[in-house]
Amino acid sequence: MALGPIEVLVIAFPGNQFSGEIIPELERLTAAGTITIVDGIFVARDDAGELLFMEFEQLDAGHDAARLTGVLNQIESLISDEDVAELAADLEPGNSQAILVFEHTWAKPLRDAIINSGGVLTDELRLPGLAVDQLLNELASMD
Repeated sequence: MALGPIEVLVIAFPGNQFSGEIIPELERLTAAGTITIVDGIFVARDDAGELLFMEFEQLDAGHDAARLTGVLNQIESLISDEDVAELAADLEPGNSQAILVFEHTWAKPLRDAIINSGGVLTDELRLPGLAVDQLLNELASMD
């Protein structure tokens, strides 16, 4: 079975302040079949500047980020150590981030319909909503 579009999110937690409030929304999205989280890793840079990363299931059970294990449906390791190092290059000491790789499962029926109708998806572009909002605000301020 072909995968849907794959997206990588890097979510920073300044001061290691991960409260777990994103877990219910991730649970809702995965339960609804909107997304499938296929890989993920927790990354932290200690106060000495050393980069540490571990799978969510390796975190202490009391750590809020360990709860992400419940929404992972790991297909295979899609993110390499080199990818993690690159994505965490700007992470400041004393901060952490979650890197989540997810499949847009909602797009699979649309993709199949495009193929079945003889269509060919020739390009795909994703813009972060906050970037679009910022652009629209800048354009509005120019009027």
